[in-house]
Amino acid sequence: MFRRRRPLLRAAAVGGTAYVAGKHMANKQADQQYTDDDQEARISALEQQQPSGYGQPPPPGYGQPPPPGYGQQPPPGYGPPPPGYGQPPAEPEPAAGPSIADQLNQLVELHKQGALTDEEFATAKASVLGGSG
Repeated sequence: MFRRRRPLLRAAAVGGTAYVAGKHMANKQADQQYTDDDQEARISALEQQQPSGYGQPPPPGYGQPPPPGYGQQPPPGYGPPPPGYGQPPAEPEPAAGPSIADQLNQLVELHKQGALTDEEFATAKASVLGGSG
């Protein structure tokens, strides 16, 4: 009895799968047809709203020759733009840091506060003065 059920189950599974796939494709085609019909209805409504362009005179200037000088070289003085024209302005260079006088004043303040010894002050002052030249 089990031998007979397997072919039936297999046929039922294959048939059920085919049925579901067929229904899916039918639904998909119906949706596409509905979308196409809706789009056609919208297009025809828009065409009815717009006046027909056939049989009307063309707009002024249509089909006329171009104005004199159109497509010719520009007169002298209208050459290419100068270099950098139309470019964003260059960024300014960053500041080099505090000046030598500011650095020396800071060292003097530190020395007065007692943060620097005489030897450290002399060494730092020599490096500031020596590094600038």
